[in-house]
Amino acid sequence: MNKNTLSTNFLGCDSDFASADIVVFGAPYDGTTTFRPGTRFAPSIMRMDSIGIETYSPYFDADITDYSINDYGDLDLPFGSPKKALNMISETAGCIFDNNKMPLMIGGEHLVSLPVIEQAIKKYPDLKIIHFDAHTDLREDYLGEALSHSSVIRRAWDLLGDNRIWQFGIRSGTREEFYWSKEGHTSMCLHNFATLETAVEEIGSSPVYLTIDLDVLDPSNFPGTGTPEAGGVCFLELINALKTVSGLNIVGADIVELSPHYDHSGASTALACKVLREVIITMKK
Repeated sequence: MNKNTLSTNFLGCDSDFASADIVVFGAPYDGTTTFRPGTRFAPSIMRMDSIGIETYSPYFDADITDYSINDYGDLDLPFGSPKKALNMISETAGCIFDNNKMPLMIGGEHLVSLPVIEQAIKKYPDLKIIHFDAHTDLREDYLGEALSHSSVIRRAWDLLGDNRIWQFGIRSGTREEFYWSKEGHTSMCLHNFATLETAVEEIGSSPVYLTIDLDVLDPSNFPGTGTPEAGGVCFLELINALKTVSGLNIVGADIVELSPHYDHSGASTALACKVLREVIITMKK
């Protein structure tokens, strides 16, 4: 696994790899971003800014220092070669799964989720996906390119097929994407998490990969992203959604699409750090 050894640990994630249950790693890649780039800077800046939050979550009444979490650092990804970058992420995720640990990846753009999902399916053939996002990400391709952050969930569907992907918070996409989902390929909840409890009942004890595009949040809460979409959920709605899924068998997760430099106040990065903390606790709950 090729990583940048200069990265500092995310707050409280200082267990060694061998003893860890969850392995956090950064995938600083935004090579297929279709609007405003900058997500490559998210993992390192989140680590630096994590000193501004507490390890204790009052939302879950839990502390991430109660768990064994390793921060592996950021991968050194080649920006000119999407396939090589994805292969490096795949290798890292595969190593984590092979050692019977759970990966928690910090993106990067949403395409970086695909190789982790591929490795999760290898280990858990009956995998289900829960997807929080403003965007459908169901394009067959973007300008002829099948590997894009705009098509990542469609590529996951290629691997899983129907009735295994649940999408929430969706409010942007092409007509074709929405119609394609309605044909029964994915379960899509528009604008919010209204059907999340039903999804949890349907999923039951199956292994789950949780992927969170932070632009599911309204831009008034989270302006620091490359493709902001009005009409999103608020931070507390996202936290309540994490509480709802915390009883599931989550085997891997990611948070993606923070572009820190579009919010000079630092508030978006601070929010992303808190979401990462809550996801860690969600996985352990």
